[in-house]
Amino acid sequence: MRCLTTIDQAVLMYLQGMGTPSQTAPPFVRLAGHPLRWLLMAELAHSDLRVRELVTRLDQPQNLISYHLRLLRDGGLVTARRSSFDGRDSYYHLDLDRCAHALADTGSALHPALRLDNTTPVPPARARRTVLFVCTGNSARSPIAEAQLRRHTDGHVRVVSAGSRPKPQIHPQAVRALRDRFGVDIEGQQPRHLDTLAGHRFDYVITLCDKAREVCPDFGDRAGRLHWSVPDPATTGDQDSYPAFVRIAADIDTRVRHLLPVLASTEPEEAPS
Repeated sequence: MRCLTTIDQAVLMYLQGMGTPSQTAPPFVRLAGHPLRWLLMAELAHSDLRVRELVTRLDQPQNLISYHLRLLRDGGLVTARRSSFDGRDSYYHLDLDRCAHALADTGSALHPALRLDNTTPVPPARARRTVLFVCTGNSARSPIAEAQLRRHTDGHVRVVSAGSRPKPQIHPQAVRALRDRFGVDIEGQQPRHLDTLAGHRFDYVITLCDKAREVCPDFGDRAGRLHWSVPDPATTGDQDSYPAFVRIAADIDTRVRHLLPVLASTEPEEAPS
């Protein structure tokens, strides 16, 4: 936890004063360069969070947190979505793809040699990480995430999904979206209850549903708890829900791709069940 200091503010004021009309900093630098906004982005880079959670983690007043979140939203780096568990709450999400493009543009603006390498590392086969994805029904979001991580890692990660209130079967539109857009077949997969995993240990437990986050059990001290606030594509209200499933599958795929470097840089659980 880091509080803003007078030095931070002085450095920022100095850097702002260095700009000239012909040589202003790129938008990403101006937006992310503020110490508190950078800390907000660092927290949201790992997990979707609510304002009160950011207030606690950064030890800053709520009005200040909300102000800088609004600036990040206006700049297109952060999005907000109403919680499906409590409509009075919103989850904030950092758009890592937008950040990546903005960083690449920033480097190129300084010098052409500073273009970023977009190669995504894959967790090494010698140390298999264990990941659990959780949603309520285990019929769409979490099995999509399970399938996408398995597709990207080719068996280098031990991955499973479960639900707090599993449905009788995987949603057929989830099966269709994965098959049509990503060439993955999960038709034979069956939803499973979280209770069947009691006593198991995971390197990461990732909830994709705001309701499931509130009831997800503890899987040990080493389990990294992350939250992805993803809407349920089955509740869009559209007569043809397939486009919603395609959008959600693409969103989850993006999040999974950004998870890969995290898995590649962390130590695995020593004795997963």
